[in-house]
Amino acid sequence: MFDLKPYLKAKQRTINAALKKLWDDREPYPSPLVQAMRYSIGAGGKRLRPVLCIAASEATGGAEADVMPAALALELIHTYSLIHDDLPAMDDDDLRRGKPSCHKAFNEATAILAGDALLTAAFELLAAAGRQQPADASKWLEVIYLISRASGCSGMVEGQMMDLCSEGKMITLEELDCLQQLKTGALIEASVHAGALLGGGSFQQIAALSAYGRHIGLAFQVADDILNIEGSSEVLGKPVGSDRGRQKATGPSLMGLEQAKARAGELLDSALEQLEIFGKKAEPLAAVARYILERNR
Repeated sequence: MFDLKPYLKAKQRTINAALKKLWDDREPYPSPLVQAMRYSIGAGGKRLRPVLCIAASEATGGAEADVMPAALALELIHTYSLIHDDLPAMDDDDLRRGKPSCHKAFNEATAILAGDALLTAAFELLAAAGRQQPADASKWLEVIYLISRASGCSGMVEGQMMDLCSEGKMITLEELDCLQQLKTGALIEASVHAGALLGGGSFQQIAALSAYGRHIGLAFQVADDILNIEGSSEVLGKPVGSDRGRQKATGPSLMGLEQAKARAGELLDSALEQLEIFGKKAEPLAAVARYILERNR
């Protein structure tokens, strides 16, 4: 039986060490902007998106080093989105990962700029990888396209806009699926797709892993909505019950808690089906999919 815990810890150590080295040229006197960027990056987190990127590369025969710039870029984009989500104009959350949100630890203007800088730095990393690996430049260009679409008005940012616009309204389950696929699922799917592409996957392998990423992206958001009801603020590191307070559209609010749990299980089964062609090489991806549903934070 594959043991996910040591795998995750090893990958997280590697990712955290690489993240820590970013902006070393700003020492010994980093600007307030860099301090805020480092504060948010260093606050912890599961590093799920970079881990998925690496695991997808390994499933297709690639190596960790092949995808590290993409893995780091994905975490920078995810962190930027959390900084902006927490702002008073958005979700107005004072805690993130058990620490004061960026706008609380610094100020609102610095938090906005830190998010902007992290997003830009992500694409600087991706472009630099393409320049340094001219033989694979076309692959890196495709990765830039995938991640930019998943991050912007065709993905995460549009999903956040839809989420804000749906507060206090009754939307359909189809509309909720679209919202959640854009807000959360798109970047998770892009993480897996990018890893498979950079790892040298075949057309069939890339298609299967993209479908896997699409299913677990939705499952992640459904599980997150459930945790917002059943979770603990101390364990989650952020307030629980906030979705209900803001009258957000969620799986539990539209279909009930038990049906939302059943939906998450169906998405997990669909994701695992896509991994069958990879055999043991996909064990980390299968374990991550199960972890998404079983996590308590």
